[in-house]
Amino acid sequence: MAIHLAGDSTVAPQRAGEEPMSGWGHHLARFVDEPVCNLAFGGATTGSFIDSGRWAEVIGNLEAGDVVVIQFGHNDQKYPELDAWGGYTDNLRGFVTDVRQRDARPILCTSAERRRFEAGRVMPSHGAYPNAVRDLAAELEVPLIDLTVFTTWLYEDLGDEESKRLLSHYAPGEYPAWPEGLQDDTHFSDEGARRVAAFVARALRAIGRRDGDLPPAGRQLPR
Repeated sequence: MAIHLAGDSTVAPQRAGEEPMSGWGHHLARFVDEPVCNLAFGGATTGSFIDSGRWAEVIGNLEAGDVVVIQFGHNDQKYPELDAWGGYTDNLRGFVTDVRQRDARPILCTSAERRRFEAGRVMPSHGAYPNAVRDLAAELEVPLIDLTVFTTWLYEDLGDEESKRLLSHYAPGEYPAWPEGLQDDTHFSDEGARRVAAFVARALRAIGRRDGDLPPAGRQLPR
């Protein structure tokens, strides 16, 4: 079994020269036992992922029993034709159908939240897109990894200042790729990408019903 990733820059492999900015998919392989094929790319929408040929590449690489993790939304928001309840949902529905036709397993993800604090709380920035994914997952009976919820909780748990280290907040001269520094609340740092990848890996274990053969810790074992 292999794990295939389809998504935007928050999922994509780290690009040489942009370190330590990274998508969570770049770190997933260290937390799972299966090989990972990450075809996500920066700026991708559900539409451009199709038009670029990347989706055809994902499908062409699939074998029966493989898993395809799908996360879009950050960039779809910019295009009226990819409205949450329109083209965006239509494209995701097509992705699920394509994967299932190849006897592989689709898994939908909501978008990682942007880190935007107001009065100590992270403000939602994705509008109806997370709900569109949640509704589609329920309708099609597709497993869901809710990264909007997880990242919102993660940032709020750390707080406004501490959570900056999970995103691309770099001081001038701190990293060669960003000599003037950077204040980016969308794209992860290596640390943030690793934290999200670890959560995705654990979620995949739960979806795969792993560890269920272990005895519950509260059970009295016979003497």
